[in-house]
Amino acid sequence: MHYVQQDQPAGVPPLELTGERTLPDVPAENYWYRRHLAVYEWIAERLRGLRVADLACGEGYGAAVLAREASDVVGVDANPEAHEHASRRYTRPGLRFERGLVEDFEGPCDAVVFLQTIEHVQEPGALCDRIAAAAPVAYISTPNRLTLAPPGAERSGNPWHLREYTAAEYRELLAPHFARVELLGLHHAGKLRVHELAIRAGWDRVHPALRITKPFYDRFVPAISASDFALRREDEADLDRALDFLAVCHA
Repeated sequence: MHYVQQDQPAGVPPLELTGERTLPDVPAENYWYRRHLAVYEWIAERLRGLRVADLACGEGYGAAVLAREASDVVGVDANPEAHEHASRRYTRPGLRFERGLVEDFEGPCDAVVFLQTIEHVQEPGALCDRIAAAAPVAYISTPNRLTLAPPGAERSGNPWHLREYTAAEYRELLAPHFARVELLGLHHAGKLRVHELAIRAGWDRVHPALRITKPFYDRFVPAISASDFALRREDEADLDRALDFLAVCHA
Protein backbone atom coordinates (compact mmCIF):
# COMPACT_ATOMS: atom_id res chain seq x y z
CA MET A 1 0.00 0.00 0.00
CA HIS A 2 1.27 3.46 -0.95
CA TYR A 3 1.48 6.12 1.79
CA VAL A 4 2.81 9.67 1.61
CA GLN A 5 2.89 12.25 4.37
CA GLN A 6 0.01 14.71 4.28
CA ASP A 7 -0.45 18.31 5.42
CA GLN A 8 3.22 19.23 5.71
CA PRO A 9 4.21 22.82 6.55
CA ALA A 10 4.61 25.17 3.60
CA GLY A 11 7.77 24.48 1.65
CA VAL A 12 8.38 21.07 3.26
CA PRO A 13 8.38 18.22 0.71
CA PRO A 14 6.42 15.16 1.98
CA LEU A 15 8.18 11.81 2.19
CA GLU A 16 6.94 8.48 0.94
CA LEU A 17 6.68 5.52 3.30
CA THR A 18 9.15 3.02 1.85
CA GLY A 19 9.73 0.62 4.76
CA GLU A 20 13.33 1.78 5.12
CA ARG A 21 12.46 4.64 7.46
CA THR A 22 9.66 5.46 9.88
CA LEU A 23 7.48 8.54 9.40
CA PRO A 24 5.21 10.59 11.61
CA ASP A 25 1.96 11.94 10.14
CA VAL A 26 1.01 8.61 8.51
CA PRO A 27 -1.83 7.05 10.55
CA ALA A 28 -1.15 3.48 9.41
CA GLU A 29 2.52 3.86 10.48
CA ASN A 30 1.75 5.28 13.92
CA TYR A 31 2.63 2.09 15.82
CA TRP A 32 6.19 2.05 14.44
CA TYR A 33 6.63 5.80 14.77
CA ARG A 34 5.62 5.76 18.45
CA ARG A 35 7.76 2.67 19.07
CA HIS A 36 10.81 4.60 17.87
CA LEU A 37 9.74 7.87 19.48
CA ALA A 38 9.57 6.23 22.93
CA VAL A 39 13.27 5.38 22.69
CA TYR A 40 14.25 8.84 21.43
CA GLU A 41 12.40 10.43 24.36
CA TRP A 42 14.11 8.14 26.88
CA ILE A 43 17.53 9.00 25.43
CA ALA A 44 16.81 12.74 25.24
CA GLU A 45 16.36 12.90 29.02
CA ARG A 46 19.97 11.72 29.38
CA LEU A 47 21.53 14.19 26.94
CA ARG A 48 20.80 17.54 28.59
CA GLY A 49 23.39 20.11 27.54
CA LEU A 50 25.44 17.70 25.39
CA ARG A 51 26.63 17.76 21.79
CA VAL A 52 24.88 14.91 19.98
CA ALA A 53 24.93 13.25 16.57
CA ASP A 54 21.80 11.40 15.40
CA LEU A 55 23.12 9.08 12.70
CA ALA A 56 20.75 7.84 9.96
CA CYS A 57 18.25 10.40 11.25
CA GLY A 58 15.77 9.83 8.40
CA GLU A 59 12.78 12.15 8.49
CA GLY A 60 14.34 14.16 11.31
CA TYR A 61 11.73 13.85 14.06
CA GLY A 62 14.15 12.05 16.40
CA ALA A 63 16.88 14.67 16.08
CA ALA A 64 14.24 17.30 16.87
CA VAL A 65 13.29 15.40 20.05
CA LEU A 66 16.94 15.18 21.11
CA ALA A 67 17.36 18.93 20.48
CA ARG A 68 14.78 19.70 23.17
CA GLU A 69 17.42 18.76 25.75
CA ALA A 70 20.83 18.63 24.05
CA SER A 71 22.73 21.85 23.44
CA ASP A 72 23.73 20.91 19.89
CA VAL A 73 22.33 18.18 17.61
CA VAL A 74 23.37 17.22 14.11
CA GLY A 75 21.16 14.82 12.19
CA VAL A 76 23.11 12.88 9.55
CA ASP A 77 21.46 11.00 6.68
CA ALA A 78 22.58 10.07 3.18
CA ASN A 79 19.16 10.19 1.52
CA PRO A 80 18.70 13.51 -0.36
CA GLU A 81 14.90 13.61 0.01
CA ALA A 82 15.06 12.90 3.75
CA HIS A 83 17.80 15.50 4.21
CA GLU A 84 15.83 18.19 2.40
CA HIS A 85 12.65 17.36 4.31
CA ALA A 86 14.33 17.36 7.73
CA SER A 87 16.25 20.57 7.07
CA ARG A 88 13.07 22.42 6.12
CA ARG A 89 10.70 20.93 8.67
CA TYR A 90 12.76 20.95 11.87
CA THR A 91 14.29 24.34 12.50
CA ARG A 92 15.31 25.40 15.98
CA PRO A 93 18.46 26.75 17.65
CA GLY A 94 21.07 24.07 18.15
CA LEU A 95 19.68 21.70 15.51
CA ARG A 96 21.09 21.18 12.05
CA PHE A 97 21.17 18.45 9.43
CA GLU A 98 24.00 17.18 7.26
CA ARG A 99 23.83 14.86 4.28
CA GLY A 100 26.38 12.07 4.50
CA LEU A 101 27.06 8.39 5.05
CA VAL A 102 27.10 7.27 8.66
CA GLU A 103 30.24 5.28 7.84
CA ASP A 104 32.02 8.61 7.20
CA PHE A 105 31.04 10.28 10.48
CA GLU A 106 34.04 11.35 12.57
CA GLY A 107 32.76 13.54 15.40
CA PRO A 108 33.85 14.51 17.92
CA CYS A 109 30.73 14.84 20.03
CA ASP A 110 29.50 13.90 23.50
CA ALA A 111 27.05 11.20 22.40
CA VAL A 112 26.01 9.32 19.29
CA VAL A 113 22.45 8.11 18.73
CA PHE A 114 22.03 5.39 16.11
CA LEU A 115 18.59 3.82 16.20
CA GLN A 116 17.06 0.95 14.20
CA THR A 117 19.75 1.07 11.51
CA ILE A 118 22.64 -1.21 12.44
CA GLU A 119 20.65 -4.10 10.97
CA HIS A 120 20.95 -2.31 7.59
CA VAL A 121 24.75 -2.02 7.73
CA GLN A 122 27.09 -4.20 5.68
CA GLU A 123 30.03 -3.95 8.09
CA PRO A 124 28.58 -3.13 11.53
CA GLY A 125 31.79 -3.87 13.43
CA ALA A 126 33.77 -1.26 11.53
CA LEU A 127 31.00 1.28 12.08
CA CYS A 128 30.97 0.52 15.82
CA ASP A 129 34.71 1.28 15.93
CA ARG A 130 34.06 4.62 14.23
CA ILE A 131 31.24 5.47 16.64
CA ALA A 132 33.39 4.56 19.66
CA ALA A 133 36.11 6.88 18.37
CA ALA A 134 33.62 9.72 17.85
CA ALA A 135 31.96 9.87 21.29
CA PRO A 136 32.32 8.53 24.84
CA VAL A 137 28.78 7.11 24.82
CA ALA A 138 26.51 5.78 22.11
CA TYR A 139 22.87 4.69 22.09
CA ILE A 140 22.39 1.99 19.46
CA SER A 141 19.12 0.11 18.93
CA THR A 142 17.95 -2.77 16.77
CA PRO A 143 14.85 -5.00 16.58
CA ASN A 144 14.81 -8.36 18.35
CA ARG A 145 14.82 -11.09 15.72
CA LEU A 146 12.96 -13.44 18.06
CA THR A 147 9.90 -11.18 18.17
CA LEU A 148 10.15 -9.68 14.67
CA ALA A 149 10.85 -12.69 12.45
CA PRO A 150 8.79 -15.90 12.17
CA PRO A 151 9.84 -18.64 14.62
CA GLY A 152 13.09 -20.25 13.51
CA ALA A 153 13.74 -17.75 10.71
CA GLU A 154 17.12 -16.04 10.31
CA ARG A 155 15.42 -12.70 9.69
CA SER A 156 12.06 -11.09 9.00
CA GLY A 157 10.79 -10.25 5.54
CA ASN A 158 12.05 -6.66 5.70
CA PRO A 159 14.14 -6.32 2.51
CA TRP A 160 16.25 -3.53 4.01
CA HIS A 161 17.58 -5.67 6.86
CA LEU A 162 20.86 -7.44 6.18
CA ARG A 163 20.92 -9.15 9.56
CA GLU A 164 18.70 -9.28 12.64
CA TYR A 165 19.95 -10.18 16.12
CA THR A 166 18.98 -11.99 19.29
CA ALA A 167 20.09 -10.36 22.55
CA ALA A 168 23.10 -12.66 22.80
CA GLU A 169 24.10 -12.02 19.17
CA TYR A 170 23.70 -8.28 19.61
CA ARG A 171 25.88 -8.24 22.70
CA GLU A 172 28.46 -10.34 20.86
CA LEU A 173 28.47 -7.82 18.00
CA LEU A 174 28.95 -4.77 20.21
CA ALA A 175 31.19 -6.00 23.03
CA PRO A 176 34.52 -6.04 21.12
CA HIS A 177 34.13 -2.39 20.14
CA PHE A 178 33.16 -0.75 23.43
CA ALA A 179 34.51 -0.87 26.98
CA ARG A 180 31.05 -1.50 28.45
CA VAL A 181 27.67 -2.38 26.91
CA GLU A 182 24.34 -2.36 28.73
CA LEU A 183 21.26 -3.79 26.97
CA LEU A 184 17.73 -2.63 27.67
CA GLY A 185 14.57 -4.14 26.25
CA LEU A 186 11.59 -2.26 24.81
CA HIS A 187 8.19 -3.75 25.66
CA HIS A 188 4.53 -2.98 25.20
CA ALA A 189 2.90 -0.98 28.00
CA GLY A 190 -0.43 0.77 28.51
CA LYS A 191 -3.08 0.01 25.91
CA LEU A 192 -0.65 -2.09 23.87
CA ARG A 193 -0.06 -4.38 26.85
CA VAL A 194 -3.83 -4.71 27.27
CA HIS A 195 -4.13 -5.51 23.56
CA GLU A 196 -1.35 -8.10 23.88
CA LEU A 197 -3.22 -9.81 26.71
CA ALA A 198 -6.46 -9.67 24.74
CA ILE A 199 -4.79 -11.47 21.82
CA ARG A 200 -3.65 -14.22 24.18
CA ALA A 201 -7.25 -14.52 25.38
CA GLY A 202 -8.57 -14.96 21.82
CA TRP A 203 -9.22 -11.45 20.53
CA ASP A 204 -7.96 -12.38 17.05
CA ARG A 205 -10.86 -14.82 16.75
CA VAL A 206 -13.44 -12.34 18.01
CA HIS A 207 -12.92 -9.23 15.86
CA PRO A 208 -13.11 -11.04 12.48
CA ALA A 209 -16.24 -12.89 13.60
CA LEU A 210 -17.87 -9.60 14.60
CA ARG A 211 -16.64 -7.89 11.41
CA ILE A 212 -15.12 -5.04 13.35
CA THR A 213 -11.47 -5.55 12.46
CA LYS A 214 -11.04 -2.51 10.21
CA PRO A 215 -13.10 0.01 12.24
CA PHE A 216 -11.41 -1.10 15.46
CA TYR A 217 -7.84 -0.85 14.19
CA ASP A 218 -8.56 2.32 12.20
CA ARG A 219 -9.10 3.91 15.61
CA PHE A 220 -6.73 1.89 17.76
CA VAL A 221 -3.52 2.31 15.74
CA PRO A 222 -3.64 6.14 15.45
CA ALA A 223 -4.35 6.34 19.21
CA ILE A 224 -1.08 4.60 20.17
CA SER A 225 1.35 6.91 21.99
CA ALA A 226 4.97 6.70 23.11
CA SER A 227 3.73 5.96 26.64
CA ASP A 228 2.41 2.64 25.32
CA PHE A 229 6.02 1.40 25.25
CA ALA A 230 8.49 0.96 28.11
CA LEU A 231 12.26 0.42 28.26
CA ARG A 232 13.47 -1.96 30.96
CA ARG A 233 16.76 -3.23 32.28
CA GLU A 234 16.44 -7.00 32.52
CA ASP A 235 18.26 -10.31 32.33
CA GLU A 236 18.91 -12.22 29.10
CA ALA A 237 15.76 -14.36 29.35
CA ASP A 238 13.54 -11.29 29.59
CA LEU A 239 15.45 -9.59 26.78
CA ASP A 240 14.48 -12.48 24.51
CA ARG A 241 10.86 -11.26 24.81
CA ALA A 242 11.68 -7.62 24.02
CA LEU A 243 10.51 -5.87 20.86
CA ASP A 244 13.75 -3.94 20.39
CA PHE A 245 17.11 -3.75 22.12
CA LEU A 246 18.70 -0.45 23.15
CA ALA A 247 22.41 -0.74 23.80
CA VAL A 248 24.06 1.94 25.94
CA CYS A 249 27.67 1.68 24.84
CA HIS A 250 30.60 3.32 26.64
CA ALA A 251 33.84 3.77 24.76
